[in-house]
Amino acid sequence: MDDTAHSQDLLLFLASTAHDMKNSISVLSGTLERLLVESGPQNSTAYPHMAQMLYQTRRLNDNLMQLLALYKRVGTPEYPFDVQPIEAGQLVEQVVALGRVLLEAKGIALEVEADRDLIWHLDEDLVVGVVSHAVNNAAHYTRDRIRLALRATGGLLEIRVEDNGDGYPQALLDAGAAGLNGAASGIDFRTNSAGLGLYFSREVARMHRHRGREGSVRLENGGALGGGCFILNLP
Repeated sequence: MDDTAHSQDLLLFLASTAHDMKNSISVLSGTLERLLVESGPQNSTAYPHMAQMLYQTRRLNDNLMQLLALYKRVGTPEYPFDVQPIEAGQLVEQVVALGRVLLEAKGIALEVEADRDLIWHLDEDLVVGVVSHAVNNAAHYTRDRIRLALRATGGLLEIRVEDNGDGYPQALLDAGAAGLNGAASGIDFRTNSAGLGLYFSREVARMHRHRGREGSVRLENGGALGGGCFILNLP
């Protein structure tokens, strides 16, 4: 077996393992969601611990989903990229549904601003994955509010996830800008991990192309809530 074939077999094995792990974590996440709904916030001892466990399982699930999506892009000749006309309301409903239990458990209000009749061409699964991950990340750093806003501006669909936390440190904004321009940032939003979430978001954005323009991602501070802002632009 040559090195290329061995590398492909190893990639396939790792992808299969990641898929099994993702399935197990999805079951665990679903179980935690049901327990949170059934126990209610009146269970003051267990409730916050379960909410934190749900956040961590959602984070792991997001990371494995991103790894699998990136594997499909580099491991096969054709990436299953499916652009369809999607209503903004449909996109918002999916993101809200995915984050509802976690946000309620942590006492975080999700504010939505969107023209729900707005229609855009995009890969629904990938974009929902990016935005849901951003909401999940914001839930860890916000004080008590997250804003999800969608609007058409300058020929782009702008999707913003904002929080009212302390915002991104300048060093991280600088490192994030370097990573978004193709350099190795070595970060994942506001942590010191490998940067998978930000890298995945950038790749999904860049896969969306229309009339010579491609999507982009950026981080900034401020916005309507004064904290960190994750912005996804799609042509």
